[in-house]
Amino acid sequence: MTERFESEHDAEVRAAAFRFLGELAARSPGQVLDRGLLERGFEFRERRVPLMGPQGIFKPAVLPEVPLSITTVPLREGRPRPYEDRFEGDCLLYRYRGREPQHPDNVGLRLAMERRTPLVYFHGLVPGKYLAEWPVYIVGDDPSALTFRVHMDDPRVLDLSAAAELVAENDAQTRRRYITRATLQRLHQSDFRARVLRAYRECCAVCRLRHEELLDAAHILPDGHPKGEPWVSNGLALCKIHHAAFDADLMGIRPDLVIEIREDVLKEKDGPMLRHGLQELHGRTLVQVPRSHDLRPREEFLLERYEAFRRAV
Repeated sequence: MTERFESEHDAEVRAAAFRFLGELAARSPGQVLDRGLLERGFEFRERRVPLMGPQGIFKPAVLPEVPLSITTVPLREGRPRPYEDRFEGDCLLYRYRGREPQHPDNVGLRLAMERRTPLVYFHGLVPGKYLAEWPVYIVGDDPSALTFRVHMDDPRVLDLSAAAELVAENDAQTRRRYITRATLQRLHQSDFRARVLRAYRECCAVCRLRHEELLDAAHILPDGHPKGEPWVSNGLALCKIHHAAFDADLMGIRPDLVIEIREDVLKEKDGPMLRHGLQELHGRTLVQVPRSHDLRPREEFLLERYEAFRRAV
């Protein structure tokens, strides 16, 4: 291939990949994508183009030099990821493959940085399930720390007419930093939700409601608390009603998993939702908890939250 042909071919493959991902995400609940579909990929001029492979930095055979995607594998409770990618401020710090800066995969990402080539970032939620973000750009390289700096951008920049408006309205670096911060916060929340709902087998711990679109991952100790880490043991799968009641201290959960309803709420007279949805829960035990003891709510977290509930009574 000539250099110009390679460049045009690369751009066409990426554009097709972005279109395919957009269509796939649009028909996937919560835009959560199945790894099998991503590994299968799509057809491009009678060639199969997978979107991810066994390694985090992935270049399908159809592309000449620069990878198509980077992947952060799902977090397994209590275990470090094989490559510890991390969010820091307004960027993703993405680990090299191995410890050799000149490994072909690392060289490929360096080329992506030099050529400002857009990539796809796959963020693992739970085994086999991913969120996709695109376009993302390699904006920095730190061989001493074995990391690349990654920024996300608005997908509209891939459309030339929309890109002209975006360039006019804002500085690209400032825009990417803002988008990256917002995206990383959303990924953090989605990550926690997926792991908590999976541990509780996609049903409410209080009432066993199973409609996933009506379920939340509630923090026992809030996100900003010194101990409020995004571990499953600091979470509860709750339906929207019981999540709101828990956050508003209308409902408390003791360390022995017994539910208490605030005294003034117990005395209220109202319709069946109040009676069946809250009042009749008083004194009952959570009906659904994770099978693994390591994933169940930690007693110390429940105790601290229960004491706050008692102070609010």
